[in-house]
Amino acid sequence: MKKLFVLALLVVGLTTYAQKKGGDKKEITPEQRTEMQVKRMTKELDLNEKQQKEVKELLESQKEGRTEFAEKRKEMKESGEKPTQEQREEMKAKMIKNREAMKSKMKAILSDDQYKKWEEKMDDRKEKMGERKEKIKEKRATKSE
Repeated sequence: MKKLFVLALLVVGLTTYAQKKGGDKKEITPEQRTEMQVKRMTKELDLNEKQQKEVKELLESQKEGRTEFAEKRKEMKESGEKPTQEQREEMKAKMIKNREAMKSKMKAILSDDQYKKWEEKMDDRKEKMGERKEKIKEKRATKSE
């Protein structure tokens, strides 16, 4: 009986721990996320203090734009309104413009070698995101069948 009780307690404890661990990502504040990004970039690209400061400022300025965009999307989603084709094209053009601005600012902050590494990391990230999107589409397709 004791073994059964210990086993049940262990299962409940592990389940609770697993649920807690998965939910932590949403509890990270935007400021913490920026700090984590700067630390990761410092480690990957060997940034000096000046570069760290400039990258942090750049990421924080981007955060404001993303927050504004996310709020607009949330409002539209809650109201059940879908963006028109024109609005989608406008959003896409704005995202491309922001991405190009980010690249040019990063190029000014980083050395040539650091910029090449950063671009490679961004390409890898983009590729992984595309793979995740494909998996999600596949899951949705199998659910609807």
